[in-house]
Amino acid sequence: MATIYDVAELAGVSPATVSRVFNGTSVSDEKVAAVRDAAAKLSFTPNRTARTLRRQSSEVIALVIPDIENPYFTEMARGVEDVASEAGYSVVLCNSDAQVEKEATYLRIAIAEHMSGIIIATADESTNLDSILATGRPVVAVDRSTTYDIDGVVMANRAAGTSATKNLIDAGYRRIAYIGGPEHIDTAAERAAGWRTALTTAYPDLDLSGLQRFETFRVDGGRAAMEELLALPEPPDAVVAGNNLIGVGAIQVLTEHGLTPPEVGVAVIGSLPFTTLSPSAVTVVRLPARHMGVTAARMLLERIKGDKQPARTVVLRNEVQSASPRV
Repeated sequence: MATIYDVAELAGVSPATVSRVFNGTSVSDEKVAAVRDAAAKLSFTPNRTARTLRRQSSEVIALVIPDIENPYFTEMARGVEDVASEAGYSVVLCNSDAQVEKEATYLRIAIAEHMSGIIIATADESTNLDSILATGRPVVAVDRSTTYDIDGVVMANRAAGTSATKNLIDAGYRRIAYIGGPEHIDTAAERAAGWRTALTTAYPDLDLSGLQRFETFRVDGGRAAMEELLALPEPPDAVVAGNNLIGVGAIQVLTEHGLTPPEVGVAVIGSLPFTTLSPSAVTVVRLPARHMGVTAARMLLERIKGDKQPARTVVLRNEVQSASPRV
């Protein structure tokens, strides 16, 4: 196995110069090229364990998300990984299943393994970041806000709920229901608030009681809520799905009941991962998940490098793809 001394000899530099190259310290471009060329020829890999012990942190960051099966979080993870990889960092993907206990285990592992920082979409409002923040490691919250004074990247959730609902109103629907994830998660609550604002503005006399459902953020949540809504004495003529998987579940149930959109209007917040419907049949409020991951990773790397500015929150805009007009 090649050593740092072998690389130094082949590159014609000192071992200290080789060390500086792999530690990211300023070295001339000529020497960097010589060292990296020599390392490639000798199949030399820096001893990351030793470097971690010296620096008290590894070139690894943790990404903790609540649902690895949701394409929204997969797309976000790709954005994180792209930025981290370019900067020489590896990403450990941790799936919490929206369970606080499982999430806490991953945070303990991040501390034990001297990871450089954490990007997290919290399981719920009881997520405890005290231990990880006490180590001085930076944390960036994504998708969901927290009560901690840390950086965050979120969607314009209330605006997304408003846009989705107004689009259905403009298409001629009136009795519009909303299906969201757990109400205690601000993402679901904010999107519901946008739905409520749009409807009460357009139809002040409309009774919204019974038209709102909070379920899981998964397909089964969308299915269960849509079945309940269709069983009402006066079912809705349209529905806003609070995320992509809820939208899939709602559309599945509508189709099974012979109510294929646009017979019943559907607006989905988040891109549909799979559907047998024509894209023009459903209104989609697109959320820039990959951009969220990219932004969060850049913010985290800035903190790792020593950025001390006050915590900031970046709010990302959405884009509406309207369905075809109601016939």
